Amino acid sequence: MEVIRTDCLVIGSGLAGSAYALHAAKQGLTCEVLSAADPLDSNSNLAQGGIIYDPTPDPASLAHDIFEASDRTANPAAIEQIVREGPRAVEELLLDDLHVGFDRDRSGALDLTREGGHAERRIIHAKDTTGHVILSAVAKRVNATPGITRRPGWVAIDLLTLSHNSTDLTDKYRPLTCFGAYVLNPATGATVAIVAKKTVLATGGLGQIFLHSTNWPGSVGHGVAMAYRVGARVIDLEYVQFHPTVFARKNAPRFLITEAIRGEGAVLRNAKGEAFMDVVDPRGSLASRDVVARAIRQELAASGEPCVFLDLSAMKPEFIRDRFPSIYERCLAHGVDITREPIPVVPAAHFACGGVHADLQGRTSVRNLNAIGETGCTGLHGANRLASTSLLECLVSGKFAALADAAEIRGAGEFRLPVPREWESPTREADPVLIRQDMLQIQHTMWNYAGVVRSPKRLTRARRILLELREEIQTFYRGCRLTRELIELRNAVQTALLIVHAASLNPVSKGCHFVIEES
Repeated sequence: MEVIRTDCLVIGSGLAGSAYALHAAKQGLTCEVLSAADPLDSNSNLAQGGIIYDPTPDPASLAHDIFEASDRTANPAAIEQIVREGPRAVEELLLDDLHVGFDRDRSGALDLTREGGHAERRIIHAKDTTGHVILSAVAKRVNATPGITRRPGWVAIDLLTLSHNSTDLTDKYRPLTCFGAYVLNPATGATVAIVAKKTVLATGGLGQIFLHSTNWPGSVGHGVAMAYRVGARVIDLEYVQFHPTVFARKNAPRFLITEAIRGEGAVLRNAKGEAFMDVVDPRGSLASRDVVARAIRQELAASGEPCVFLDLSAMKPEFIRDRFPSIYERCLAHGVDITREPIPVVPAAHFACGGVHADLQGRTSVRNLNAIGETGCTGLHGANRLASTSLLECLVSGKFAALADAAEIRGAGEFRLPVPREWESPTREADPVLIRQDMLQIQHTMWNYAGVVRSPKRLTRARRILLELREEIQTFYRGCRLTRELIELRNAVQTALLIVHAASLNPVSKGCHFVIEES
């Protein structure tokens, strides 16, 4: 088995993982970065609306909005960090270093927009492809930075810990410590051990365990599942945010319709043309995501209609085409001209507010294991995430985890990096039909029983289905040669069970965890 040694192993190359790698390399550390075959294949790339940039001397308004959107449950310390350090993180990497092409007004000032849950215009953007523009610039810098080695297409299998994977049997008596990961090289089919002083989980979200999702394919909670298997603390997993507006035309793919459209004046209407959000919340169509998603679901349940509609008639056609060119083109390709007609939309799984518990430097309950971005949970989002905080969280969490790790590695600390045990894998090929069928069963189960609205009976049924399915998948997994799809399936069922378990333990409706009583 090949063994690669490095200072830092970064699992995931979205904005959080890339920001970490850039800051770590700047501190003189070497980094191995596992990424998809295309470095832009991540949830960060799909972000449309923008990123918060609020350099005002009094950021109390932003802190208030984050706390209120969280249903008043967010960690005050995490809010304070993001509000204080966010502007500097945006400036030093995106504005001053990479000169990312954010939209500007005629005077040259950054153009600010507003989204649901925000009291002010404080979000900078690049049309409606902000994530793509940011990640493209960051990925180019990662590729050009000495000390960073990108491993495209390589997939993490399991974390290495002293307790389970060292060839020195006495290491099991040491504290629970991570020293890298087993990784699949898909080009050769071989399993490689990457041994690292610091291992960083930056695997993004878990939305693809639900039938309808805005997430990139393969976003099934890899980091959460791997961390849980080695004994790391996970937290707040019941809080899965459903984005209220995803394109919903028959025989067309689901894709995100940015909240910024409502920030610019679009109104949600039902099939009768009624602005139903006006009677649900004083903020109307600009209410927070959890409120809007539940209101849409209730509207659809009551009417029997397949979708509601986003009415853009208050905007001029030329403004729509200029401000939202990507959405305009994608909708038009599926028969909807948004300058002339409303957009059909439904909710879909979007963002995990919980994850692997981490402090404000990304440290988890396992030594030398970090979790950042959407994979980690500092409590910033509480029970519900405020729009356009996710990209900002990626920048801030990546930066502070890297700086803390660099200080520790340069210090006098000892890093136990033993020879890992050999990996043994069967040679029998996995049946792709079975993998697809099992994944569909997970997605249908989570959508029907653990989705926007939950109940004790639904969650009990979901748990029973998933426990049986996990046993079948484990047998399947142990008997077949590893592939990306098989690894995803194994992690998906574990993540799904963790969410259902967390939801079952919490009878209190908060934010995006909404429980109904049963007769």
